[in-house]
Amino acid sequence: MNEIKKALFFTVLAGVLWGSSFPTIKIGLNFIDVYLFAFLRFFSASAIMFIILLFTRNLNLKFAKRKVLYLGILNGFAYLLQYVGMTFTTASKSSLLVNLSAIWVAIISWSVLKERFGNKKLLGIILSIIGIFLVTTNLNFQELTQGMFFGDVLILFSGVGWAFFITFNKKFIADTENALQVMSWVLFATVLPLIPFVSLSGNITLNLPVEAWVVIAYTAVLCWIVPYFLWLKGLKHISPTTSTVILLTSIIVAVIISYFILGEGFTLISGTGALLILLAIVLVSLEK
Repeated sequence: MNEIKKALFFTVLAGVLWGSSFPTIKIGLNFIDVYLFAFLRFFSASAIMFIILLFTRNLNLKFAKRKVLYLGILNGFAYLLQYVGMTFTTASKSSLLVNLSAIWVAIISWSVLKERFGNKKLLGIILSIIGIFLVTTNLNFQELTQGMFFGDVLILFSGVGWAFFITFNKKFIADTENALQVMSWVLFATVLPLIPFVSLSGNITLNLPVEAWVVIAYTAVLCWIVPYFLWLKGLKHISPTTSTVILLTSIIVAVIISYFILGEGFTLISGTGALLILLAIVLVSLEK
C-alpha cells in the first residue's frame, strides 16, 4: 500500500509540474523569441539527460533506433506548434486543448490498433467536440477571424501530434525499466526539427535576460526531466488509466496559476466548455 501511495504522490507531482509549464511558457515568451525558446529548452534538457546517462553509465546506443528518432521528430513538431500557438492564445486554454490528446488517442487506437471503442469513449468524443467549440469561440463567431482562434487551432493540432506519439510509443512506455532510456533518446531527437526554425528568430543570441534563462531552465528540468521521471516511477505501481486521470491535475494547476499570475479566466460559456472537456477526458480514460 505504501508503494501505491508513493506512486499516486509521484503522479500528482508530475501533473503539477507539467501544469505549471503552460503559464511559465507564456511568461517566457515575453523575454525570448518563440523559436529560440523552444530550441534552448529542449537542447538544455537533452544536454542534461546526456550527462546523467553518461555519469550513471546508462547510455545505451541500442535504443537509438529509427522508430525512436521518428517519435522524437514528431514530438518536436508538436512542441513547435504548441509554442507558436501560445503566442496567440492563453495558457489556460492551451492546457485544455493539449490534454485533448487523450481523446485523439482513443480514436487513433480504435482505427489503427483496433482497440475497443465503447459508449463512454463515444460520449467523451461528443462532449469534447462541444467543449472545443465553446472554449475556442465563446459563441462569439467574430473570434474565428482573430489571432486567438488561430493559436487555438495550432494548440489543437499539437495535441493531435502527441496523440500519435502516445499511441505508437505505447510498447516502450509499458516497459518502465526501459522507458527512461527510450524517452532520453526521444528527447535527443526532439531537438532536431527545432533546429531549422531557429533561423526564424529575429535575434539569435545567448545574451538573454535573466528571466529568459530562468524559464528555459525551469521548463527543461522541472517541466520535462523531473515530471517524466516521477511519472515513470508512478507507472510501476498504478495503472495507465489511473495515471491519465490523475494527470488532469495539470489542467487545474495551469488554470489556477494563469488566473492569479496572468489574469486569465473563463467566461460562463468557455468555462462550460472547459468542464465538458475535462469530463470527456475522464470518460475516455476510464473506459477499459
